[in-house]
Amino acid sequence: MSSTVKADLLSIGSVQIDPSLFPAQLTSLATAGPGAGGSSIFFRSGDRRVRLTINELSPLRAVPEDENVVIVRGDDVIARGMLERPLCHCPEQAYITLSEKCIYDCQFCPVPKMQGGIKDSKKVHRMVAEAYATGELKAISLTSGVAVSPEKEVKRMVDIVKQLTREYDLPIGVSVYPTASSSAELYSAGACEIKYNVETMDPELFRRVCPDLSLYTVLDALDTAVNVFGRNRVSSNFIIGLGESDETVRKGIKRLTDRCIIPILRPISPHPLRKDAINIHRPDAARLLKLGGMLKEMLDCQSLCVEKSKTMCLLCTGCDLTPHRDI
Repeated sequence: MSSTVKADLLSIGSVQIDPSLFPAQLTSLATAGPGAGGSSIFFRSGDRRVRLTINELSPLRAVPEDENVVIVRGDDVIARGMLERPLCHCPEQAYITLSEKCIYDCQFCPVPKMQGGIKDSKKVHRMVAEAYATGELKAISLTSGVAVSPEKEVKRMVDIVKQLTREYDLPIGVSVYPTASSSAELYSAGACEIKYNVETMDPELFRRVCPDLSLYTVLDALDTAVNVFGRNRVSSNFIIGLGESDETVRKGIKRLTDRCIIPILRPISPHPLRKDAINIHRPDAARLLKLGGMLKEMLDCQSLCVEKSKTMCLLCTGCDLTPHRDI
C-alpha cells in the first residue's frame, strides 16, 4: 500500500466486510471524538496501516484472498494486506477513553449527544492487563471527555497514570482538555507524551464549532507542554474538513511546528448525530497528500520527527496520513 493508496482509502474512510472474515474478532468501537460510536477495522499492508469504518454502503469491500485480505473497489484490487487485531481501540496499544461523555458541545463531535459511561480505575486496570497478556502491547494511551470539569478529569487521569506507571514499564501518553497545571501534573505522574487538541486553527471557525472552548487556552497549554515534556512529545489533533482553507491549514501548521508541536491532520466524516449541526466535507486524496506533504516539510524544518513518538495517534497512524511513517 503506497502513500497514494492510503490517501485514497482515507478519503473514503469506510469499507464493507465479507462475513467470512469474522469481523467481530477484529473490529474496534470508537468511544471518543468525532468517530465515537462507529465500528471499524485496521488494515495493514507493508509498513502502512489504515483504519476504516464498517459501512454496508461503502464503495470499498474487504474480502479474503488465500491467506491475505484485499480491499477492492468494483472489480479493481486497491490493496493487499491483513486485518490487525485491536487490543483496546487500536493495535499494539491499550488506548482507553476514561469518560465517554462531555459537558462541551463541539459541533462535529457526537460524544455530548451519546453521554456514555465512565470507566473506574478497576476497569482501566483490567483492560490494560488483558491487552498486556497478549504479548503485543507496546504502549498505554489514555484519553477522556470532560464529564464534570477539566480539573476533575485531569485529577482522575493523574491518579490512574500513577497506578499504571507502578505496574507497567511501558510508555504512557495522555490526551485531555488542558488545565493550568495539567502538563506538570501528568508528567510528574509518569506520562511521557501529551496531546491537547486545537481541532482547527481558524479562530472564527473554532468559535463556531467549539463554542464552549478557547483556542488560545489550548495553544498556551501546548506551549507549556513543550517546556515540560520536550520536543517530539507534544501533539495536537487538527481536523481537516470543517470548512477551513488550505492557507489556514498552512499557517496553522507553521504556527504549531514553530512551537515544536506536532500537528495530526485528521480527516473528518459527518456523524449521524451531528448531520444538521455543521457542513462537513471529508477531504479527498489529493488534498490529504498535499497537506501531508506540507506538514512533513514543516516538521523537517524544525527537526521534529514523528518516528520518535511512542504513544497515541502518532504511533498508530491508522486514521491519518502521517509524515515520516506514511509520506
